[in-house]
Amino acid sequence: MMRIIETNAVVQAIEKLGKEFDSLRWNFSSEPSSGREDLISHWLGEDDEEVMVNVFQGNYINEPFHRQDFFYIHFAWEGSYETLTASHGVRTEIQEGECWIGQPYSGYAARKNSKEACTIIGVLIRRETFIHDFLSFMAVDTAMLNFFLEPQKNRFSDEFIHMAIPAASPVWSLLALMACEYAYKTPDTQKVIKPMAMSLTMYLSAEYRRLHVQSGSDLISRIREYIETETESVTLQSLAAHFGYHPVYLSRYIPQKTGLSFSQIVLEIRMRKAGVLLEHTDLPVEKIATMIGYSNTSNFYRAFRQYYKTSPRKL
Repeated sequence: MMRIIETNAVVQAIEKLGKEFDSLRWNFSSEPSSGREDLISHWLGEDDEEVMVNVFQGNYINEPFHRQDFFYIHFAWEGSYETLTASHGVRTEIQEGECWIGQPYSGYAARKNSKEACTIIGVLIRRETFIHDFLSFMAVDTAMLNFFLEPQKNRFSDEFIHMAIPAASPVWSLLALMACEYAYKTPDTQKVIKPMAMSLTMYLSAEYRRLHVQSGSDLISRIREYIETETESVTLQSLAAHFGYHPVYLSRYIPQKTGLSFSQIVLEIRMRKAGVLLEHTDLPVEKIATMIGYSNTSNFYRAFRQYYKTSPRKL
C-alpha cells in the first residue's frame, strides 16, 4: 500500500518501537471484583502518559485472550493478522490498510503465525483522558459517539469497529508522525502527541461516517445531517451558505418539510446530545454546554429546563 509518508525516519522509528514491544509493561492480571475470570491488561505506558504508541513486528504473535482498561486503535501498517474476539472463537482477519478500534474491557487477542511478517501500530489512549478530553471533539460528529460512550453504560459491551482506511487518508500521515514522536520521546512529547491522537480519532470518525452512515439524497435529509455534524456552531446563515440557498428560503422550507423551525431542530439535536453526555459521562455541565454550542452556561440551563422540564444536574 502506497502511503503519503514512509521516509527512512518513519521506518527507523517503527523499527525502534518494534524492538521495544516485548519490554513494555505487560501486566495481565485477573480482576475478581468484576465476577469474571478474563485477564485484564492495564495501561502499558508510563504513569504520566495519556497517549502512547506501540508497534509489533514479526510473523508470530499469540496473545492471551484479555480485556484492557484503555481505548485502543490498532492499524495493520504492513501485512495482515487475526483478532480473536469476545466469543473466544470468532476470528477476523485484519488486512493491510485496515484498523481495529476497541473499547475499554472489550475482549481481544491478536494472533499471527505465518511466513509473512506483519507490522501492527497501536495507539493507546487512557480511558479517563478519552472521556474528559477527546469526547469534546467526538460530540460534534455523532457517527462514532455512541460507540465511545457505550462503555459508560455497559463496561463489558464487547463492541469494536473494523474498517479499511484509504491509502491517501491523512490518518496514515498522522500515524507516522506519532510513531516518530513517540519513538524519540522528549519532555514535550505528550503535549505534541495528544492533539495528534485527537485529530486521528476525528479522521477515523469521518471515514466511519463515509463507510457506514447512509447519506440522505433529499435536501431536508442532508440539512439535518449537516446540523448534526455542525451542532456546535451552525447558524441559519452558515447552513444557507453551505447549500447555496438564501436564509429566508431555508427558514420557510425547513418547517414545510419537518413541521419544525431551524432553531427547533438545532435545539432538539443539542438537547439529545446533552442528555446522552449527562447520562453516560461525568463531564461537568459547563463543559457539556460548551461542547454542544452554548458559550453561556445560563442559556444552556434555561434551554435544558424548557426542553426536559428538569435541571441538567438532576437528569
